[in-house]
Amino acid sequence: MTPQNELRLLPWSGPDGKPCYLSTDDSGGYMSRLADNIEAVQFGMATDLLERAAGALGDQDASRDDLRLMLTEVTRALRDVVRVATSRGHLLAVSDLQS
Repeated sequence: MTPQNELRLLPWSGPDGKPCYLSTDDSGGYMSRLADNIEAVQFGMATDLLERAAGALGDQDASRDDLRLMLTEVTRALRDVVRVATSRGHLLAVSDLQS
């Protein structure tokens, strides 16, 4: 089990957008490594998207549709990053309690 039977919020959603959780004390296990890799990809995509969005905001010729698409992508990336931050923050809080 994870520390004090805490569940790890995974970086993807299940059916109907419901959160998925992992219960394990094996941080090197297949699902833990998969979640870590997906989180790394999500952070990388969010970083790239942030640069693209900054460029689009400075582009006077950007169409309304282009900006709407960019905002949709930024919203999706931000949702992923917040999910990871929530999960990591929760795990840090649990770790602090055990110290």
